[in-house]
Amino acid sequence: MTKPEEPARSSRRGQFAAGLAGAAAALAALYVIAGPNGNITGAQSCSGALAAAKAAKPFATGDVAAFLPASQPLDLTNLTFQGPDGASLTLADFRDKTVLLNLWATWCAPCRKEMPALDELQADLGGETFEVVAVNMDKGGPDKPKAFLKDIGVGHLAFYQDSGNAVLKDLRKVARATGLPTTILISPEGCEVGTMYGPAEWASGEAKNLIQAAM
Repeated sequence: MTKPEEPARSSRRGQFAAGLAGAAAALAALYVIAGPNGNITGAQSCSGALAAAKAAKPFATGDVAAFLPASQPLDLTNLTFQGPDGASLTLADFRDKTVLLNLWATWCAPCRKEMPALDELQADLGGETFEVVAVNMDKGGPDKPKAFLKDIGVGHLAFYQDSGNAVLKDLRKVARATGLPTTILISPEGCEVGTMYGPAEWASGEAKNLIQAAM
């Protein structure tokens, strides 16, 4: 009597295995976003960033109420852009330092408005354990954004640029950059702690409390 039931049981087992495989693939997609030549990977553990996100969550209020702590942090160590001397850098070069990665452009009015606050934040908290890394997305070269920063008196931010917009494109693939400005708090291991879409008053006490809680 049991023999006719075996195909049904086998089918159910197959469906269950397929379901597990699908869940595993979905989980992998959260952490392994790009292939060997991609900018975003998930090879390392981001448990430290997850703990930082939980610590920061109660401080996402007021001027930084729109900050979204990561529930499944991405490894962003391979994000690539140019440093002050034009040489290629990745976020791995900032290892052991908490980074506030800001993507901005001179044509973006909210970006222009928040730049003085980011400069003030760098002046107040910047050092061996923290840096504001504001990456310019202008496509016409460094002259225009550098002139803009000089005109508004920005003197504490180093100049980083990605004129090819590779960082923006890679982050859009994983729904981490819907537009400009986008700002991501990144752990010393290079993992996402949380993301802000749109501008914020980054020099406010609330912003500093959130960052320090994450650190």
